[in-house]
Amino acid sequence: MGVSFDDYLVIAISSRALFDLEEANSIYEKEGLEAYRHYQIEHEEDILEPGTGFQLVKKFLALNKTVGKKLVEVIVMSRNSAETSLRILNSLEYYGLDIGRMAMSGGASISKYLKAFGTDLFLSCNEEDVKDAINDGIAAGLIYSNKNYASKDEQIRIAFDADAVLFSAASEKIYKTQGLDAFVENEVKNQNKALEEGPFTKFLFALSNLQKLSQNQSLIRTAIVTARDKNAGKRIIKTLRSWDIVVDEVFFLQGANKKDILECFGANIFFDDQEIHALPASEVVPSARVPYKKGEEPK
Repeated sequence: MGVSFDDYLVIAISSRALFDLEEANSIYEKEGLEAYRHYQIEHEEDILEPGTGFQLVKKFLALNKTVGKKLVEVIVMSRNSAETSLRILNSLEYYGLDIGRMAMSGGASISKYLKAFGTDLFLSCNEEDVKDAINDGIAAGLIYSNKNYASKDEQIRIAFDADAVLFSAASEKIYKTQGLDAFVENEVKNQNKALEEGPFTKFLFALSNLQKLSQNQSLIRTAIVTARDKNAGKRIIKTLRSWDIVVDEVFFLQGANKKDILECFGANIFFDDQEIHALPASEVVPSARVPYKKGEEPK
């Protein structure tokens, strides 16, 4: 009988998001597939440096050891061929990462395999794969750079933007098309009406369930960091209450810079739909942009 992924929180991560493969990727983009193939084979014994998503993955895998049972499954998804993946496999072994499953698509899109693994979160440096995952209803983020960020402790800290990430883009469309005053008026008027679910709602529920299964609420800490003010923020609080979800920290910034707050929070990953927020944040914490679902892009 095959293993069911229903019992785990499943994180799928591309090899470029897990390890620093920027030099190899640059060779692929500038010189083509054959040059990339030769480079990877020639350097397959050279251990890769950690990438942006490395610390997050390491912490989730450590959680399994802390609680004494497997609650998180990590799967490496790569567009590499099997022949060019030995360097990735050697690096996984070197760092002692408890990752036994890997998908190598040989250049084809890997997003179509995410549902087969029951993926709850997908992190990648490939925008096409991330967009396809979002359109398939899977929480996915286009991760920035390959910087290896320092980690303060073993606690997993995850921060989310609100609109178009945890919640749908409906309210953000009002802001984009009618302006700030209309947006605030709509949110105050509808504060007792729960916001619609967004691309990361299911992942937030999965994190909440993971906290319960681990029987230790302190292992994972969550935060919402949003440009909303306190008046428009009431609807967020009431929506979370209706979902029976507790988020540890909430920041209503009224348009203030998110970067400094995220650095203080010590996020291991921050998800935002807008590059104007996600890119500056990536200077201090691992960050990923969440693309809009097809047909829901604010004009």
